[in-house]
Amino acid sequence: MSLEYLKHVHTHRQKQLQKKARATAKLEAEKEAVRVAKMEAEARKQKEIVARKKLLIEQQEDERLRQKYTQRKEKLAEQKWDKQFDTLLAQIKDRLQKDNKLEEIRTIIQNREPSLQKLDWDSWLSDPLNQKLADLDFDHAAEMFKRDNLMAKRRKGTRGKGRKSAPKYALAFTGNGASGAEDYVKTDFNPNDYDLHLGFTVSYWVRPDEVGNTMFAFGRKFNNSQRFTFGISTVAKIYIGTGGNKLEGRWDNGLGDNASGQTAAELFPSLFDDGDLIPGTWMHFAVTYADRDSTSEGQVARKVYLNGELVRSQDLNWSATGGSFTDDGMYFGGRNLKHAGNLPGYDNGWACAVDQVAIFNTAKDANWVKDVYNTDKKKLDLSNESGLVGYWKFDEGSGTTVKDYSGNGNHGTFAAISGDTTAYPTWEYLGSVITR
Repeated sequence: MSLEYLKHVHTHRQKQLQKKARATAKLEAEKEAVRVAKMEAEARKQKEIVARKKLLIEQQEDERLRQKYTQRKEKLAEQKWDKQFDTLLAQIKDRLQKDNKLEEIRTIIQNREPSLQKLDWDSWLSDPLNQKLADLDFDHAAEMFKRDNLMAKRRKGTRGKGRKSAPKYALAFTGNGASGAEDYVKTDFNPNDYDLHLGFTVSYWVRPDEVGNTMFAFGRKFNNSQRFTFGISTVAKIYIGTGGNKLEGRWDNGLGDNASGQTAAELFPSLFDDGDLIPGTWMHFAVTYADRDSTSEGQVARKVYLNGELVRSQDLNWSATGGSFTDDGMYFGGRNLKHAGNLPGYDNGWACAVDQVAIFNTAKDANWVKDVYNTDKKKLDLSNESGLVGYWKFDEGSGTTVKDYSGNGNHGTFAAISGDTTAYPTWEYLGSVITR
C-alpha cells in the first residue's frame, strides 16, 4: 500500500469522524434546545400559577375590604337613622309642647278681661289668668299689662256724664323680612263668590312700617289670571293685582288721570321722598272696577285713589274666574298664594298696620271715595252701605278673631307660621270715639 493511499484513507476517516461529531453535536444541541424549551415552559407555567394565586389573594382581600366597608356603611347609616329618629321624636315632642302652650295662651286671651283701672305689676298679676299668661310667655304678658293700663288711662280721660267712649283699634303685622315673624290673619273671603270681576270697590287704610320689594297688606292669588292683591311692589312703586293685571307703577310717574295731572308723589309730598314711600304715615286707598253685566263686554276702567285723589286709571278685563284651592280665602298681613298640591300659603308679608278694609261688589264714584277719606277713620262705619260683601273694622282690640261686619261671616282668624305664639299680629290702640 502506498503512502499516498494511506494518506487518503486517513483523510477520509477524519472527515467521517468530523461529520459524525457534527451530527452528534447537532443532536445534542437539539436535545438541549428541547430541554431548555421545556424548562422555559415550566417556568412560565409556574409564573402563571404564582400570578393567579397572587390575583386570587388580591381579589379575596378586595372582597374582604368591600364587605368590611359595606358593613361599616350600613352601621353608620343605622346610627344616622337612629340619630335622625331621636331628633324627629324630640321635634315632635317640642311641637306638641308648643301647640299646647299656644292653645293655653289662646284660651287665656279669649277669657281674660282687661283691667278697668290702672294697676301696678304685682296687682295686675293678682288675676290668676294674668299670672298664668306671665308664666307661659313673659313678653306677651308684659305687653298686655301695658295695654291694659293704657286703656284704663284712656277710659279715665274720656269719661263724662251721659257719654260713652268706644275704643278704636287697628291691627299691625311684622311682615316676613329679616326681622319679621310672618304673622297674618286668614279669612274665607273669596272674590269669586261675589262676582267681583263684574265690578268692585275696595277701600282700606294702611300704615307702612317698612317699605321694600313685593309687600302685601292683604290679598289672594289663585294663578296669574286670578289676582286680588293690594300692597307695594317696591319702595317707589304701588302694587294692585286685579285678575291677570299687575299694576306696578311708580309713585312719581303717574298717568296724570286726576284733575291736576299730578303724580301721587306730587300730590302728597309729605308721603314721599324723591319718589320713595316714607314709612310711618296712615294712607287711604280706594280701588274701583267699573260695573258691567258680563265679561263679554270687554275692558272697563279700574281706578286707584290715594287719600281721595285719583292717581291711576286703566282699562282692563278681568275675565278668568272660578279658581279655588284648599283654604282659599283672602289673607291680611300678606297674600294667600296657591302652591304645589293645591295648598294655600302665606306669601310676601308686609310690616304695616291695617284698618277699615271694606269690599263692595259695585264700583263707587269719586265723590264717595273722597267722602270716605274725609271721614275720621275712627268714626267711619260702612256697614250699612249698599253692595257691601266684606268689612273688617279691626276694632276688637283683643283676642284672635277679626269680625266681618258685612253679614257674610268671613271672619278673620289669627294665624302664625309653624304655630309660633310670638308671630301673632298686634292690636294697636288708636284712641276712643265719644258717643252719646
